[in-house]
Amino acid sequence: MPDQPLLQTPFSSHATASEVITGVDLTGRRALVTGGASGIGLETVRALASAGADVTVATRDPAAAAPALRAFAATAPAGSVDVRALDLADLASVARFARTWSGPLDILVANAGIMALPTRQVTGQGWELQLATNHLGHFALATALHPELRAAGSARLVVVSSGAHRNAAFDFDDPHFEQRPYDPWTAYAQSKTADVLLAVGARRWAADGITANALNPGWILTTNLQRHIDADTMRAMGVTDEDGTVIPQPYHKTAEQGAATSVLLAASPLLDGVTGRYFEDNQEAPVVHADEEHPGGVAPHAVDPLAADRLWDRAMCALRM
Repeated sequence: MPDQPLLQTPFSSHATASEVITGVDLTGRRALVTGGASGIGLETVRALASAGADVTVATRDPAAAAPALRAFAATAPAGSVDVRALDLADLASVARFARTWSGPLDILVANAGIMALPTRQVTGQGWELQLATNHLGHFALATALHPELRAAGSARLVVVSSGAHRNAAFDFDDPHFEQRPYDPWTAYAQSKTADVLLAVGARRWAADGITANALNPGWILTTNLQRHIDADTMRAMGVTDEDGTVIPQPYHKTAEQGAATSVLLAASPLLDGVTGRYFEDNQEAPVVHADEEHPGGVAPHAVDPLAADRLWDRAMCALRM
């Protein structure tokens, strides 16, 4: 990542998505949010639609998403909201989704994800499932919709990563844990490094008017992302007490607070022309090396342009298979 001033915004670490979107008019803009039926995805949809965007929610189970979206529609957002089926772990599903998309796409929020699968699982293409879902599926979706993003004239790709990316670089020799022992947290961290590298690699689209940035939404404990984590692990992490009650921490966020950085990158005029960067707590994060004591930041391995290009080529090869 080249030396450049860190972008600062007026929003605090616990600002909400509705605060970030205040004063922004997205009338006539079209947005696509993966995993937009719950958690921070739903709050992202809510904010974008409230500003006038026509938002499509992409989810594996549209029927299960219907009640939440009906309740949301009752608030009469300025923009429309619809839901369509998409399974990011299935490249055929991604291809079908992209083929049926019509017209320019202004905002693509790569929000859906899975975390810490207890056992190693692979897709039909042989990709470890967390990497396939969190990274390859979004890569396939973004590249398939590249013509539609380009047609928008000033489109934004927003990639939801995690602070966990700092725990593992992308292992180009064994990304699918075929030789090394599978570890659910290492696999998750690697997939989130891959997400940041996707935003860095997408700098090649800048000439098409497409910007791409990644983010860490922070600690949000009220989403489906934790569904694969058992109670013992939650206690060991200090997240819950012996009775399973969440132990509040100052850095914990609500889903709407967690969605704020996504909405900032998707819609704020402060991000016009900004690409290939990593944000957390509504600010651009500094590059932090492993030997530095810092509560946040982005790891050098996640913003390495050579690694980003190498991963881009590998993902393109996977799509051709």
